[in-house]
Amino acid sequence: MKAIRIPKYGGPEVLSYDEVAVPEPKQGEARVRIEASGINFIDIYQRKGLYPVTPPFTPGQEAAGVVDAVGPGVTEVRPGDRVAYTSAPGSYAEYAVVPSWRLVPVPDGIDTRHAAAVMLQGMTAHYLACSTYSLKPGDTALVHAAAGGVGLLLVQIAKRRGARVIGTVSTEEKARLAKQVGADEVLLYTRAGWETEVRRLTGGKGVIVVYDGVGIATFEKGLGCLQPRGLMVLYGQSSGPVPPVDLQILNTKGGLFLTRPSLVQYTATRTELLERANALFQWMLKGELTVRIDTVFPLARAADAHRKLEGRTTMGKLLLTIG
Repeated sequence: MKAIRIPKYGGPEVLSYDEVAVPEPKQGEARVRIEASGINFIDIYQRKGLYPVTPPFTPGQEAAGVVDAVGPGVTEVRPGDRVAYTSAPGSYAEYAVVPSWRLVPVPDGIDTRHAAAVMLQGMTAHYLACSTYSLKPGDTALVHAAAGGVGLLLVQIAKRRGARVIGTVSTEEKARLAKQVGADEVLLYTRAGWETEVRRLTGGKGVIVVYDGVGIATFEKGLGCLQPRGLMVLYGQSSGPVPPVDLQILNTKGGLFLTRPSLVQYTATRTELLERANALFQWMLKGELTVRIDTVFPLARAADAHRKLEGRTTMGKLLLTIG
């Protein structure tokens, strides 16, 4: 089968389009014939060695396709089932072996590409808005990168829960897109003074929660946007990792809370995984959640997909199509 391999850490140029053996499912595993694979920043972090995975390895954490074979003891799925998954390695390939409990049935009415596109970013947006800080009517949230893959979904879910959303983006074009999906106000974090504008928009009070997937470019100023006892949720680092923090700053800025969650912690059981995924699928089927696909690349052009994501020009999801 064809797969993308990373023989050593480095830039997009290290991604190699290779012929490798088809994997065989073991106890509790299923093999998926992949039709679409999602591109995410975690893939870039692993390629660079920021999240170490011992090379050589096949990147990718998210895909959708059809179950091709199952190993002993598998009860959750059977061959022929349409499924999607995330948080299992090796999706930049024609086939991947996945723990069967992590496979989510894809309902009729949702195509493979949109199923692949919503798994990692959609469930991330879901846990951020529904669990890490459970938004409610009257809350005001600051969503950084509001026109990115997670941001577009997070804005929609936050509005669905009745919150007011202030989004930040890097360009006017992205600002228009964030407004289209429901952001109440949108600011450019590439311009000086955006944090002062957040304060003005909240009558000097600040926001109850900041959802920050950008990292070093926004983190420090984001702390200044929080109201006393507000929560900073740092869930990514697209602009670079945040340096070590003097925790005394949380005190001086009003007894703030800080958390660094990840999706694995919020889909630790099959019950929780299915609850989040099925909520997203139902909203999609009802037209209450729009999943925007930015660009689709063939598997062999995975390096181009990484360059586009690292360039932070995307407005929605990047996918690889396979087969």
